[in-house]
Amino acid sequence: MSDLLERLRARGWRMTSQRRVVAEVLDGDHVHLTADEVHARAVARLPEISRATVYNALGELVSLGEVIEVSTDGRAKRYDPNAHRPHQHLVCSRCGTIRDVQPAGDPLTDLPTDQRFGFTVSAVEVTYRGVCPSCA
Repeated sequence: MSDLLERLRARGWRMTSQRRVVAEVLDGDHVHLTADEVHARAVARLPEISRATVYNALGELVSLGEVIEVSTDGRAKRYDPNAHRPHQHLVCSRCGTIRDVQPAGDPLTDLPTDQRFGFTVSAVEVTYRGVCPSCA
């Protein structure tokens, strides 16, 4: 069973066939799909699944904190099931490929106190950009 499915079962999330397919589509490493991509992959597994059902399931998963919304290009949101492991993103500026990365250090604590301007920092989003090997 997938990591996401295990987490959802542990939370008691009602596992309909549609919700299961959405969770299965999102499972894996370096998964950053748009809602349309989730829908297309879900339809391949369960032809009768509607776009609205996919959007509703994604919204619930985000609300539960089991999936995070990622916006790296200012356009379509992408959905990342790697919600429980702190990480940043590495994005190819040509093709848009996204990879999860865990650089050394903690960006939450690396910000010097004098540069916090009195803020209590609770989250950090870092996006590294470059060109992937396929586009190089």
